[in-house]
Amino acid sequence: MTVFDLYRHNEAKTHNLNYIFWESTLRCPLNCLHCGSECRQESSVKDMPVFDFVEGIKQVVPIVEPHKTMIVFTGGECLVRRDLEEAGLAMYQLGFPWGIVTNGYLLTPQRLDSLLRAGMRSCTISLDGLETSHNWLRQNPHSFQRAIEAIRLLPRTNLVHDVVTCVNNKNFDELENIKQLLIECGIKKWRIFTIFPIGRAANNPELQLPNDKFKAVFDFIEKTRNEGAISLNYGCEGFLADYESKVRDNFFFCRAGINVASILADGSISACPDLRGRFIQGNIYKDNFAEVWQNKYQIMRDRKWTKTGICAECEFFNHCEGNGLHLRDEKTNELAFCHLKRILNEC
Repeated sequence: MTVFDLYRHNEAKTHNLNYIFWESTLRCPLNCLHCGSECRQESSVKDMPVFDFVEGIKQVVPIVEPHKTMIVFTGGECLVRRDLEEAGLAMYQLGFPWGIVTNGYLLTPQRLDSLLRAGMRSCTISLDGLETSHNWLRQNPHSFQRAIEAIRLLPRTNLVHDVVTCVNNKNFDELENIKQLLIECGIKKWRIFTIFPIGRAANNPELQLPNDKFKAVFDFIEKTRNEGAISLNYGCEGFLADYESKVRDNFFFCRAGINVASILADGSISACPDLRGRFIQGNIYKDNFAEVWQNKYQIMRDRKWTKTGICAECEFFNHCEGNGLHLRDEKTNELAFCHLKRILNEC
């Protein structure tokens, strides 16, 4: 067991909450092929009133250090809410830094100014290829242009900001050009994800990279990091063995339920918004958020149960602990997508 393994276990024991997602809506102006939450322009789940969200957050104030606890508004597309500034200002007044994750479609200069006045501290925008491939994934002919216009706004602010890219077969050969475009836009930080087969992506083979391209993504990240023109990290999806120090600033650590919680659109209390079903720990409409955080989440803090299927005999289990929880089949408990296995198959 390494020092980092011991650190990870200690983090699970102390489980200090310092990152909270709010799934502020399931509405979205786009209809992305890879969406994991089935968001639509109109949703059967009504947007949670800001008051209810704020009351839920107030419950955890006694057990956290607000100024060290990040609140992130996500969706759907959070900017469809015209009252997002009201929620943000309430977080600012409670002492929490807050930010948004957006596809950029609705982020105009005027809206950005409004969000900044409400105390917004961070912003992440998605760019998933050059114009044709991005618009294909996002299923909207104007999405790329809107995203680029939004991305160009970020370096003009004092926001902590980055751009994220989901790599697939359509944009794989564009990575070098995407990098140059982001550098031209003044972006200093970039994150890459690979699309895993859940939600709408489960039955779309064009979204899944073959093993050789999957490994090549990490070679591209390593090369880009060595160049130093833009800070590039791979997302928090899975353990990568020898690639860990080459493609990330920090070693893989699924912090779901350990440092990360979420309030979902219907009030459910979970960890990262990708975790639903049996990972739901309560609901703000019937449970106290702080009590849920302190007394539940054991399925996420003790992960011995993940040692099943291909994980059962894996020599790296102590370092990985079964990969990201969002990659496990909720019915069988087994890992549905193993990054390490795909990499090793190409070595």
